[in-house]
Amino acid sequence: MVDNQPIGGLRPQPLALVVLRFMPAIHITDIEAAINYWREKSPSLDGITLPPELRALAEVYALMVFYREEEVAEKGFPPKAMAAWQTWYDTTADTPCIAICSTSQGDELCKGCGRTFEEVQNWPAMGAVDKRSTWRRITLEGTSWRFGRYADRAVERR
Repeated sequence: MVDNQPIGGLRPQPLALVVLRFMPAIHITDIEAAINYWREKSPSLDGITLPPELRALAEVYALMVFYREEEVAEKGFPPKAMAAWQTWYDTTADTPCIAICSTSQGDELCKGCGRTFEEVQNWPAMGAVDKRSTWRRITLEGTSWRFGRYADRAVERR
């Protein structure tokens, strides 16, 4: 798109990609993981045609790349893409807990899983997007015991 002119009659909708501060957002790496899940689950029969779930995720991914966005707001996520993402999410580990909780001993950040006291307390009520944001943060930090000496306790797949 040059000078806000549509390309080939299509006008990308950047408003769907706006991430407002403190709004739940899905990171591009999670969309990539969901795309890879669907590529394995429903491979293209002819090598060209994409199944509907994969097409929905690919459209969001393409817009994110085009606009150089790392996250997309949950609120603006297209329903078909959200359903495909949720199906992938349901295959991931539910909690980063490794049953060594130092927040119960008064630590603000759990040494076992890396979550804050509030995240541990509110985990059952958190939505999938917020949980994935927490997973991303603790994985990037990589300082909790789940990534080191107690990695054998960490279950990454159901």
